[in-house]
Amino acid sequence: MRVRASALLTSLTKRLLRHKEPVPPVILFVDDDELVRSYVSRVLRQAGYRTAIAKDAADAMRVASADGPFNLLLTDLMMPQMNGDELARRLRVKQPDLPVLYLTGFSDRLFSERMTLWEGEAFLEKPCTPKGLLEAVSMISLTCSAS
Repeated sequence: MRVRASALLTSLTKRLLRHKEPVPPVILFVDDDELVRSYVSRVLRQAGYRTAIAKDAADAMRVASADGPFNLLLTDLMMPQMNGDELARRLRVKQPDLPVLYLTGFSDRLFSERMTLWEGEAFLEKPCTPKGLLEAVSMISLTCSAS
């Protein structure tokens, strides 16, 4: 009887491990505006994403060291001390394939400094709707996981 119970338990455990729910992606979200941080983090969490929140690039570097790696960097472009582009470059030293979604009210500035986005990068204009935010996150996540 013990052998049967043990074999049954092993079989059930293997099935559960094979059919477990997928783990939602973890997004590192960085914005120096508290209202934007609150809004975006609420939208992402309600959609089932796990989030790590940072108030600026220096805070994001600390969070990344403690809680990384991440499935996506969602960052404001224009922040004091270090912009989102530089933050992405630094985080990609340890995580080269990290997708980046720039959330910005300054897309013209993004393209005045850079003629193009790298593979695995996209931008979303502020302000954005919850639907627009979730579509952009989903699209860049799918695009980067397919490559």
